Amino acid sequence: MRRYRRMLAAVTAAVAGTVLAGCGLLPSSGDGGAAGDATAGKAAGRVALLLPERAASRYDAADAPYFSQRLKQLCSTCEIDYRNAGQDADEQLSQAEEALEEGAKVLVLTPVDSAAAAKIVERARERDVPVISYDRLVLGTPVDYYVSFDNAKVGRLQAEALLAALGDKARSGEILWINGSPTDNNATLFKKGAHETLDGKVRIAAEFDTPEWNPDNAKAWTARTLPSLRGRDLIGVYAANDGTAGGAIAALKAAGLPDVPVTGQDAEIAALQRILAGQQHMTVYKAVRLEAEKTAELAFELLGGERPKMDSTVDNGAGAVPSLLLDPVTVTKDTIEETVIKDGYVTPGALCAGAYAEACSAAGIA
Repeated sequence: MRRYRRMLAAVTAAVAGTVLAGCGLLPSSGDGGAAGDATAGKAAGRVALLLPERAASRYDAADAPYFSQRLKQLCSTCEIDYRNAGQDADEQLSQAEEALEEGAKVLVLTPVDSAAAAKIVERARERDVPVISYDRLVLGTPVDYYVSFDNAKVGRLQAEALLAALGDKARSGEILWINGSPTDNNATLFKKGAHETLDGKVRIAAEFDTPEWNPDNAKAWTARTLPSLRGRDLIGVYAANDGTAGGAIAALKAAGLPDVPVTGQDAEIAALQRILAGQQHMTVYKAVRLEAEKTAELAFELLGGERPKMDSTVDNGAGAVPSLLLDPVTVTKDTIEETVIKDGYVTPGALCAGAYAEACSAAGIA
């Protein structure tokens, strides 16, 4: 089974991606290959890319191919060992141990469980293998680097967009509140940023932490909760990502309730289509391509024995972790074209297929 997963990973990692200009580690490859020439002679090696799950489509569809493309541009002889844990923390530990046994010289790790993943870092440290905590922060043990977004800001952007959508209704009714997985430190930060913005400005009918970020869990909780709100005015839903938003929207629709503003995150095509159709109010776009490519550049530096300096640090409970934090962006119907389409994260052809052609046209998307 593991051999099959490695074969599948190799196919996924071979998917091509378009490279954006860098912002601080290595020069962009957009100059026709100069970056590759400039890095000639640096040590090659094996990099393990350990991603957490498939409930969010981004990891297989974006993170893995963008990371692989950039690392191969920098180092054609480097090996990329991509594994996806399928939301299983024990499986992720096994994958990491196997990758280390097979000679990984750098681990790029997005933890399934931010605390449990400390064991993975400790296994790597025993072999003097540096670890980049990618997108989600590993907690409770020293980590070499952290590359992600300002995740508290993600929560603030979601909350601000919800308040703007509610307008004068904000104090006249109640909202449902759906957080992410309690084992994901990012979910904690999203929740923190959103509460800092919404507390005292809206009334929360009920709040839920979604096990494993599973949309079905969010849908089931929403369906169970709605009957207790009969006779009360439900005016919106705070949902921490697009998957939980989709689950909540499906439950609201099944209950025959009208559309209310719902937040999201990840700029998944399904969510963008719901935004065009008026079912979801917003999402947060995190430039995954840039995040993955900067991480590939950092991994390449580490393969060569270098330790780049970072301008920021984040405390993970075991000390200050050198960090590169990128900026998230709010996306609504009015800004889809100037954000995710302009960046090439989605194409109009994919977004506007079939039933969404008319909605795209109404939104000015060609």
